[in-house]
Amino acid sequence: MKTVTFTEFRSHASGLITEVENGETVVIVRHGRPIAEILPYAERVDEPSWKRPALRLTSKGQGLADAILKERRNAKLL
Repeated sequence: MKTVTFTEFRSHASGLITEVENGETVVIVRHGRPIAEILPYAERVDEPSWKRPALRLTSKGQGLADAILKERRNAKLL
């Protein structure tokens, strides 16, 4: 990652863009604060959500099915 001031970017934009084309990331700062980040373009092929792995939800403790079965057993004993 390369950091340049806004003035440097204006003076050397062509060379900095060439560096971005070669994989470099450029951060532009103005008055010491970052104002922009130039990243190499990444081709993204978004696949449909049904082809992506799903989130796995987990919880600590007794599982829902076990809790239901336990409740049913207790109800039969009453």
